[in-house]
Amino acid sequence: MNEMVLSKRLKKVSNEIPPGSKLADIGSDHAYLPCYAVLEGLAVYAVAGEVNEGPYQSAKKQVEKLKLEDRIKVRKGDGLEVLQNGEVSVITIAGMGGILISEILETGKEKLEGVKRLILQPNVGAKNVRRWLIENGWELIKEHILEEDQKIYEILVAERGNPLAPYQNEKLESALLLGPFLMKEKNEVFIKKWTYELAKWKKIMKQLENAVLNDETIEKREKIMNKIAIVEEVLQS
Repeated sequence: MNEMVLSKRLKKVSNEIPPGSKLADIGSDHAYLPCYAVLEGLAVYAVAGEVNEGPYQSAKKQVEKLKLEDRIKVRKGDGLEVLQNGEVSVITIAGMGGILISEILETGKEKLEGVKRLILQPNVGAKNVRRWLIENGWELIKEHILEEDQKIYEILVAERGNPLAPYQNEKLESALLLGPFLMKEKNEVFIKKWTYELAKWKKIMKQLENAVLNDETIEKREKIMNKIAIVEEVLQS
């Protein structure tokens, strides 16, 4: 990959960065996204945050190679602690689990002052991110689902607003799991993802038929049955 050719996933994330933004990319890895955003005029300034030494060094090398040190700051630190208050207007967090993304946002809440947009790409557990957004006054304004290299990714875009707005005509539990915009659109990738998940859950249910009944297995069965019902209803509607 070179800095001007992003993966399909990161390109989709970059499309949601408003031109002229001050960007923070958390868990930036090689800093491909901030480099691309600055070179393309999407960001006038960027912070690439990385907690691990290896990727931090890779990000620094990439920024130096492109002579962008005056516009991209590479910082080592955990989550949003790499930011100063009011330093950026847009935050991207891509390629992590939904629980971790929610924890990063929760822990660094005070750094979100002045941030206008969050672009979040959880690899799994998008439901956790949607729930965090609702609980913290962020309105989901757009969602994407795409497939790349046989993996399916969801991208959530949020701004401050009415966090319940996109859920108003939907069953909350269904929309949290499947995404209020994605379940309306029901594109090919969405159907592929949830058909696969459905088959997986049904397999687990079969295995649980022979399991010893205790509080734990009963609870597990109920949770899975609930998810199966939600997904079947949406796929069949």
